[in-house]
Amino acid sequence: MIEHDPRRYMNCAPAVLNAGDDLPHGFLEFLAPLHKQFTPRQQALIAKRAQVLRASHQGHPPDYLPDSKATTSSWHIEVPDWCADQRNQMTGPADDAELTVKLLNSGSPAVMLDLEDSTANAWPNIVLGVANIISAYKYQLGYDDKKRQKRVTVQPSKTVTWIRPRGLHISQGGVFKNVMSASLFDLALIWYQLDPGELPHNFSVYIPKSESADEALWWRDLFQVFAKHKGLPTNYIKCMALVEAHPLAYQMEEFLFNLRDHCLGLNLGRWDYMASLIDFMLEDPDWILPDRNTIPHDVPFFQNFRTLMPEICHKHGAHAIGGMTALYPSRTDAELNERALKVLREDKKNEADCLMDGAWTGHPDQNEIAVEQFPYPNQIAKRPKLPNTHTHLRPRPKGVGKITLAGTRAAARTVIRYRNGVLNGKGASLLDGYMEDLATDRIYRLMIAQRVRHRVNGPGDDGKLVEHTPKLVTHVFDEELTKIQQDLPTEIDRKAAATLPEARRMAEEMIVQGHHSPI
Repeated sequence: MIEHDPRRYMNCAPAVLNAGDDLPHGFLEFLAPLHKQFTPRQQALIAKRAQVLRASHQGHPPDYLPDSKATTSSWHIEVPDWCADQRNQMTGPADDAELTVKLLNSGSPAVMLDLEDSTANAWPNIVLGVANIISAYKYQLGYDDKKRQKRVTVQPSKTVTWIRPRGLHISQGGVFKNVMSASLFDLALIWYQLDPGELPHNFSVYIPKSESADEALWWRDLFQVFAKHKGLPTNYIKCMALVEAHPLAYQMEEFLFNLRDHCLGLNLGRWDYMASLIDFMLEDPDWILPDRNTIPHDVPFFQNFRTLMPEICHKHGAHAIGGMTALYPSRTDAELNERALKVLREDKKNEADCLMDGAWTGHPDQNEIAVEQFPYPNQIAKRPKLPNTHTHLRPRPKGVGKITLAGTRAAARTVIRYRNGVLNGKGASLLDGYMEDLATDRIYRLMIAQRVRHRVNGPGDDGKLVEHTPKLVTHVFDEELTKIQQDLPTEIDRKAAATLPEARRMAEEMIVQGHHSPI
C-alpha cells in the first residue's frame, strides 16, 4: 500500500500560535520567500518517491543509473582540517539538554544534534531542540548536576557539531496557511538566529532520509541561498548525508556529485536502511527478514553496502561513516555493560576493516572504544578492492537468522513501548538494553507486515509451526500489551502507563493500514 495522506506525516504548530510574536522577530519575512521557492519542490520530490516505491512493488526495484558525468569524470571533494577526524560521531536528541551537554563535552571527534528520528515530531520538542542548539553554539546550554551539586555547561572544544533536521518526507503546518517543508523550517529557524562568525567551524548539516540524487539539488540550492543571505561564499555550509533509503544506495556517487561543493561524506544509516529495504521488497515472498536480533552484523545485504560506500566516497576524497551500535552500555549492570562494549568493539572493528572512516555511538562511555577501532584519523586514501562498483545490494537473507513467533512477539512488544514513548514526548527510548528510535519501530512494523502479507510460518511458543495471520498478530499485540501492563518496564512510569492502550492501537493500525514511512 502506498500512503497518500500527507497529514499523517505533518507536524502542526499549536492553533494558538502567533507566528509573528512567538517566533524570532523578522523570521517570517525571511522564511516566506524560501517557503515559496522550496516547498513546491519538496512536495514534487515526495510524489516522485511514491512512484519509485510503487514501481518496486510492481516488480521493478531500484537499480543503478546509466553512466554520467558523476560516475565517469574526475572530481574531488576537499575535506577541511577541522573535519578530518570523524572516527566517532555521537548522536542524541536535541531536545534533551543534559544529554546534549554530555555528548558535546565527551571529547568525541563529532556530535550530531538530532531533530529527527530520536526527537519526537511534536511542536514543543522541535522548538525546544532548536533552542538547545542555539544555546549550545553559544556555550550557554547547561544542566544541574545533582550528584556534584554544580551547573555543567557546554565547553569549547574541537568537537565538530552537526545538526540533523527533519527529512524531506515531513511537512510542517501551522506557520503559514499552507503546509511547508519541515526540513526548511528547522534549518531556517536555526540559521536565522546564528552568527556564523561566532561558530568554531562552518555550519554543518546532517541530511536524513534522502531517496535520490535529485534531492541533493534541493539541499544544494537551499545551502547556497542561506549563504547568500549572510554574505558568505556559496560553498560555506557543509554537510554529510545519511544513506538510509534503499534507492539512494544505487545513486550514492550521483548524490555526492550534485552536492560536491558542500558534502564531506556519506553515512550508512543501517537500521533505517534495513527498514527501507523491507519496504521496497515488501511484495517479494522470497525477501523475508528474520528476527532482527538474530541477523549478524556482516549479513550480505549490509556487508555489500558497507564495502561499496567507502569505494565511492574515497574515490572522490570524502568520508564514509558507519552506523549506530544500538546496544547501550550500563553503569549499573556490569554484565550488560561488558556485553555492550564487546558488541561495540566488534562492530566498529568490522566497519574499520571495511575502510569506513568512523561510525556512530550514542553514549559517552562508547567514545574511547569506538575511536580505538579506527587506526587513523581517516582512511580516505585507501580503496576497497571491488570487482565492480555495481555491487549486488539486496541478496536474499536465506539461511540467515531465524523466523519465530517469539521474534514477532518481541517486535510487537517493542513497537508498543516505543510508540508509547512517542506519545509521551520521547523520540528515543532505552528498551531492554537497546537505545531504540524510529528506525527500530519501523523495522519491526514492516517485519510484522511482511510476515502477515506472505503468511510466513515460524516456530510458535510450543515449537510447532504457526502461520502469521492478521488474527494472530492482533492476538500477539493483545497479549504483549497485557504483559507490559502487568510488569511495567523501567522506562514506563504511572503517567506513561495510561497511554499504553493507545500506543498498542496505533502500532497495529499503522501495520494494518500500510503506513510504513519513517514517522
